[in-house]
Amino acid sequence: MRIKLHGTRGAYPTSSKETQKLGGNTPCIELIAGEERLILDAGTGILNIDFDSYYTSDRIDILLTHLHMDHIQGLGFFKPIFDPKKEVHIWGPGGSSYPLKDRLNRFLSPPLFPIMLRDIPCKLVIHELPNKPFKLGKFLITSKFVSHPGPTVGFRIQVGSKSVTYIPDHEPILCRPQLYKEDKWISGFDLCKNTDLLVHDSQYSPGEYENKVGWGHCSLEIAAELSARAKVKSLVMFHHDPAHTDKDRTKIFKKFINTHTYDFPIELAVQGHEIEV
Repeated sequence: MRIKLHGTRGAYPTSSKETQKLGGNTPCIELIAGEERLILDAGTGILNIDFDSYYTSDRIDILLTHLHMDHIQGLGFFKPIFDPKKEVHIWGPGGSSYPLKDRLNRFLSPPLFPIMLRDIPCKLVIHELPNKPFKLGKFLITSKFVSHPGPTVGFRIQVGSKSVTYIPDHEPILCRPQLYKEDKWISGFDLCKNTDLLVHDSQYSPGEYENKVGWGHCSLEIAAELSARAKVKSLVMFHHDPAHTDKDRTKIFKKFINTHTYDFPIELAVQGHEIEV
């Protein structure tokens, strides 16, 4: 299984020279297993995917963790939704008093978007995620609600014996400087346990997180401690703060690495990179 990082920045896209090394597009990753592909989140990073060259099937599946703007900004602008031959399946969390289709329609309609959801020419199918694992081709998908404002899920995707966990917006604990002693009280723990690769929110430095408890994101330190507790094999720190330049982010990361020791590799997410699992 290959993972391509198409968008790594959180909150809003950036285009300055100072944010281009780690990437300025908002969240989108792609999982590839042979000829099969799966897209997770539809931030502006989705616009980097070459659908003409690499998608042999007319069906495209997009799994949304939640409906905050940075995770759906690319939905109205990627080419397949305007192709009547394409079948686009959007999967997203339930857990609201309004159906997923109605919530998406708030964005894909005037005044926020010029075209109504019902007028998009592709064959659009919208699914609320089931409360049990399900398969899309080779991919076995498990989604569970995690701690973040609004109905938000994390995903664990398995192909054969290999697994990737994707939790881009997440605050595993609230109002505490450390994880709970009991694993069952840690949000997202089951999704992370023994996974081969964890792509996880790590937006803040430890100092920044102290002033932003409850915002739905976590620090580098908490992301790493969660990974250690869950026996993750590799951690990619994701959802870079758009207020941080690449220089800022690298400085925070190096300071963290130089003062902590873990027995698994940790790296910053870099837009455009591919990871083999």
